[in-house]
Amino acid sequence: MEESLPALEDPASLLKWYVEQGLDETIGEEAIDRFSLAVQPPAATPSPSVAPTAPTPFRPAAPSPAAAPRAPVPLESPQVVEDARALAAGCATIADLEAAIRSFEGCALKRTAKNTVFADGLPSAPVMIIGEAPGADEDRLGKPFVGVSGQLMDRMMEAIGLARGDGFYITNILFWRPPGNRTPTLAEQAMCLAFTRRHLELVRPKLLILAGGTAAKAVLDTAEGIMRLRGKWTSVRLDDGTEIPTMPTFHPAYLLRTPASKRQSWLDMLAVDKKLKEMNG
Repeated sequence: MEESLPALEDPASLLKWYVEQGLDETIGEEAIDRFSLAVQPPAATPSPSVAPTAPTPFRPAAPSPAAAPRAPVPLESPQVVEDARALAAGCATIADLEAAIRSFEGCALKRTAKNTVFADGLPSAPVMIIGEAPGADEDRLGKPFVGVSGQLMDRMMEAIGLARGDGFYITNILFWRPPGNRTPTLAEQAMCLAFTRRHLELVRPKLLILAGGTAAKAVLDTAEGIMRLRGKWTSVRLDDGTEIPTMPTFHPAYLLRTPASKRQSWLDMLAVDKKLKEMNG
């Protein structure tokens, strides 16, 4: 049975009853809004001769104001593209260009890729091939076109008498694999294309093959798709006025998905073979 409340005339008994009921703190009739209270300095310890005063409600001191966070600099800003162009323009050799690409930190793809994929073959080869971007196998091995689609490209070129090495030199627009092999963004293409154009100027092949729609549209600076571009000779003009005969064709990865298009690609390879023979007299 619950014990009744002692009479108010007996304070000691009333206080004892509160303690027994678990009430060990006294508060006012209304709740205190401690957030609205001003910060007070700690009260001085009273001397024994001075009667203690009611404690000041505690409120944690406000943290010192920190410096405003700086807005992150976008990795894919137009300035990064200009930086890439300036860096590429300063490369006098292919070795310089490769070193510049490997040290370039402006492309966010580098942070998710395992390797920087530069090129494969001999720069002195008569044909240069530019594809889109490294895939999983290329990212793992650090070389372009080494997966299944690369093996198909090798067979296509060997069919017209060109082997990787002294027959053709191969690279991509992008030097780092996009996550999940997604299509590169326009910003990613723009900053890497600065290096690719310089790469083309340094190699100066007799003939250029653009493998796939992404590479063709980026290098030729056109909005037309690969269905309209493939099989038609065009040219890429270098800064010094040199024009390189260029053949856009299907990417071998597309041919693996659409075998019926291999016939069209074979016609493109025959046109490349014919053009080389004409150029060689």
